[in-house]
Amino acid sequence: MTSASDAAARHKAKMEKRKAVQDAEVASKTVEKGLLIVNSGPGKGKSTAAFGLALRALGHGWRIGVVQFIKGAWETGERKALDAFGDRVSWHTMGEGFTWETQDKARDIAAAGRAFDKAKELMADESIRLIVLDELNIALRYDYLPLAEVVATLAARRPDLHIIVTGRNAKPELIEAADLVTEMTLVKHHFAAGVKAQEGIEF
Repeated sequence: MTSASDAAARHKAKMEKRKAVQDAEVASKTVEKGLLIVNSGPGKGKSTAAFGLALRALGHGWRIGVVQFIKGAWETGERKALDAFGDRVSWHTMGEGFTWETQDKARDIAAAGRAFDKAKELMADESIRLIVLDELNIALRYDYLPLAEVVATLAARRPDLHIIVTGRNAKPELIEAADLVTEMTLVKHHFAAGVKAQEGIEF
């Protein structure tokens, strides 16, 4: 029968070996660069994750930018919260609502163009270290913006700038250009049970 002290000693030895492997792995990573991050997939949490990262960046004293490509002038909790950081956050809601709400493709294309112009303006501001391009994937999915130009612009970002792109159905070309891609998988969603969008959870 194994004693508790033997089990503890074996666990300690196992964790020491694991720590050595982990430490060596971490030490081998020496590149520091601005990342192009894509949060996509059918599951909930793409924008939520992006704003969590924005909050982390703000905690380190960074300035951040936000451009919302599709969402209209919703009163969201994340905007109210980030407003508390004053001019350290440059927030721009440029969309007029989801395409099924506007039902006017020319208007949607014009709004997306203005939003991407704003994104390029923020990218040129060297005081901003992280930019969230919220729902850019939706604008690309509906061909509101020229995909090749968008991908080339994001790929040519300055070396210290991090950019997060959110929205379902990320284009393969954007995925290829990205440094980090996360696919949010839908396992279960409360909407299916008739639960409406709720303050503090969805907005």
